[in-house]
Amino acid sequence: MVMLHRNATEIALETLESSPITVISGARQVGKSTLMQQLVHDRPSRMVSLDSAVDRAAALRDPDAFAAQFPDGTLAIDEVQRAPELLIAIKQATDQARRPGRFILTGSADLLTVRGGQESLAGRAQTIALDGFSRGEIEERVEDFADYCWSLPHGAALNDIDDLSRRDYIELSIRSAFPEIHDSSARVQGRWLRNYAERVLSKDAAEVSGIQHPDRLSPLLRLLAAENASEFVAAHVSRQLDIPARSVPAYLRALRDVFLVRELPSWGNNLSKRVVSKPKVSLADPGLAGALVGADADGLERDISSTLTGGLVEGFVVSEIAKQRTWSSRDFDLSHYRDSIGREVDLVLESPRREVVAIEVKATSSITGRHFRGLDFLRDEIGERFVAGIVLYTGRRALSFGDRLWALPIGTMWRHG
Repeated sequence: MVMLHRNATEIALETLESSPITVISGARQVGKSTLMQQLVHDRPSRMVSLDSAVDRAAALRDPDAFAAQFPDGTLAIDEVQRAPELLIAIKQATDQARRPGRFILTGSADLLTVRGGQESLAGRAQTIALDGFSRGEIEERVEDFADYCWSLPHGAALNDIDDLSRRDYIELSIRSAFPEIHDSSARVQGRWLRNYAERVLSKDAAEVSGIQHPDRLSPLLRLLAAENASEFVAAHVSRQLDIPARSVPAYLRALRDVFLVRELPSWGNNLSKRVVSKPKVSLADPGLAGALVGADADGLERDISSTLTGGLVEGFVVSEIAKQRTWSSRDFDLSHYRDSIGREVDLVLESPRREVVAIEVKATSSITGRHFRGLDFLRDEIGERFVAGIVLYTGRRALSFGDRLWALPIGTMWRHG
């Protein structure tokens, strides 16, 4: 496995110097343990893993003593979701000796929702979200696409990207970002990813959520992969998988809480009563989506108008922008927009000042004015708050398309920063 610098490292070090508890949160095998080891390398520390039966038994038998075992340094606890009862003891130990760097925790499940967890660590912990490699990390760049978008109206350079073709972007949209396999062949990736999904669904998701029918998770994940980056409609899922509609949200939460899927909430901002409130759901790892639907680049490239191709490319873009949120110099929320008469925008980035960057994703290599309809509408509706409207596409040219509108190659996301 290639050891690449993680762009979250500097943020994690800053957090460690300022917060009593640093939580590194993300799916299994994204590099949380490796990052934790790097963070404690030059400081007094003790590392334990709750994947170890012995360590987990000790934590469950006497949580208070377990949390207090290294009071003068940093206690680094891997996979803390395996013993959620330990969180209360960690809180108490922190309150007794409150200083920066008291604990580093990693979790392969959302600690706010894990079954048995009764402590949020609010006011004591800061969380660093970690995903698989970003494209910038693979190219050894600290990319910041959001900051670039906000600088476009102020004369940021428009750079063509000549070394990536539509075929290249399609291949990237089904390539895994997991560190262990990111540079492996498609065949190796597919086998590894299918086994990975089976293990996480049968063990982690069932353990964390406590749902009654964990066997329903695999069909749901495959359906979401086939409809990647689509709006989530519980009634549709219920019909497709023969699951009671009232149970569907719980199964989605189980997938989300172990970071297999990513939800993109709807953005309305009181624009209209016609705004549709359903979230979009995509698989967190593009390669996993491709593996579960058996996608290959040749087939996707030939079927130009395929909704599968469009969904996989959009899911890839969402994944990259979501990764960059961890280290971006811009603070922003990520959502999507659609109203009941069909006007939509794939991605809405909104800053705390309520400024908006709107993004459309197209799997085509050419762009026309019709691709900007949703962006035109949003710009006209919110006026000065609209910073930039961007169509990300699989072509090579970076072009202005009028008032605060641009067409950019998808690779712009990791070629600026």
